[in-house]
Amino acid sequence: MPETRVIFYQDEDGTASLLEWLDSLSSKVQLKCLARIERLKQEGHALRRPEADFLRDKIYELRVGFNGINYRMLYFFHGNIAAVVSHGIVKEDKVPSKEIDKAIERMRKFERNPETHTYQE
Repeated sequence: MPETRVIFYQDEDGTASLLEWLDSLSSKVQLKCLARIERLKQEGHALRRPEADFLRDKIYELRVGFNGINYRMLYFFHGNIAAVVSHGIVKEDKVPSKEIDKAIERMRKFERNPETHTYQE
């Protein structure tokens, strides 16, 4: 199976909130999150629990746990071409609806203009 292209969502101001969120985490958590993103690249649509899960409305989560804390990176697929990672959160009981809604809004913006919302390193 070919690798899935993983894209970091970029806001209109050029920032990628996922990367800013990752920078705020400890190096051990960053490594676990980056490993999970690598698994998404390798497995794409086939990635399942416990590493990933479907939330709702075409939004999925990458799941990372460390020292009893649940980290989540929300993402969506852009056709069969790519997985777009929207942003990351620290989860309490469940992923808040407002975070899923944020990912849905970013998905809509990305679909309208992929170039503007693709982070370029």
